[in-house]
Amino acid sequence: MRNSDYYLPAIALGIAFITKLPSLWRGWRDPLVRSVHFLLFTAAICFFFAAPPTITAVNRLTDTPNFSGPLVYCIMCAFSCACLVLIVNWRGGPREVVRRSSYTWITAYAAAVVALPVLFALGDAPVERLRDLDTYYANTPFVREMIVIYLAAHITSAAVTTAMCLRWAREVGQWLRLGLIVLVIGFLFNLFFGLTKLTAVFARWAGYDWDTLSTTVAPPMAAAGGLITTVGFLLPLLGPQVSDVCRAWITYTRLGALWRQLRSTPGDHTPLPQVAWWSDPELRLTVRETAIHDELLRLQPHLDDLVRQRAYDTATRSGLPAGQAHVVGVAAMVVAAVEERRRRTDPEADDRGPAGANALTAALSPGRDRLVHLSRALRSPYVAGAGRDATPAGTGSR
Repeated sequence: MRNSDYYLPAIALGIAFITKLPSLWRGWRDPLVRSVHFLLFTAAICFFFAAPPTITAVNRLTDTPNFSGPLVYCIMCAFSCACLVLIVNWRGGPREVVRRSSYTWITAYAAAVVALPVLFALGDAPVERLRDLDTYYANTPFVREMIVIYLAAHITSAAVTTAMCLRWAREVGQWLRLGLIVLVIGFLFNLFFGLTKLTAVFARWAGYDWDTLSTTVAPPMAAAGGLITTVGFLLPLLGPQVSDVCRAWITYTRLGALWRQLRSTPGDHTPLPQVAWWSDPELRLTVRETAIHDELLRLQPHLDDLVRQRAYDTATRSGLPAGQAHVVGVAAMVVAAVEERRRRTDPEADDRGPAGANALTAALSPGRDRLVHLSRALRSPYVAGAGRDATPAGTGSR
């Protein structure tokens, strides 16, 4: 692997960790929040310290050949523990059960983290190995045990979390299920990484040289597994927020036709609040939706139910379903009312105005989607000529 294959994921994960620090500050008492941040942190520093240039720098700084070995292994154990604890807290359940399971995994992996540097200190690894420490010292007393412990811890975490996610994915849906499926893929990469490394070590014990498995095949699996796993954890947390933002922008855009139609005439319109350019889409949508409702309310004196009925009849005769034809009729009535207001006519009181207002209210209630349907109906061919064909108020027919 190239050095950038280590540093780029480390930078990406570090940015994700930093951007989520405010949520850690607000919810540091929540075990789930702490677990997410610890996972991002350990994943980022694991990639950073596993890069060959960093390994060399750490070994030089400590003046100890292969000091980076147990350091990286300890970080990998911490990452494996973070995955398990996060899944346990994420899945939820009785508080005591969750707490007991979390403490059990933390205790087990803490013991492994303590054992790794002790075994390294007891062993003898004088020759610096940047990429093949696992296989080069596979038969060295104490160092051998250190290697087996970190691989066993990594494989156990990957296998257990994979099984937990598979069982859980059958019970949930939407973003959570997608996140769990992505997690399963990431954990499988981690599992294959550990098994590939362990196979190369076993081959050394048997007198064979399968070091390529450890130095060439396994590292890309670890890189892919770490990134995919992190994405899987973030998807259910960020996915709904991304969906809400996209949905707000789409709705905001779809209301554009109705917005422009209602404000196409010069004159006194509902004043709009100042919205900063960095405001979230939901606020912009709320402002636009509120202004549209205000403009429709001001337009009610100009509504003509005869225009709506005429457009409705034309649409139904053309084969349009009754529900869609009703929206089309209301859209035509709105277009005609805007055109009438543009002529500066003063509407006379009759029964067609209240009837049109009632039809408009029925078309818009309840829900935001009705407003979107009205906006989209403005593109209907049955609405295009409504403004030109409308009978002006104050004429003989009104």
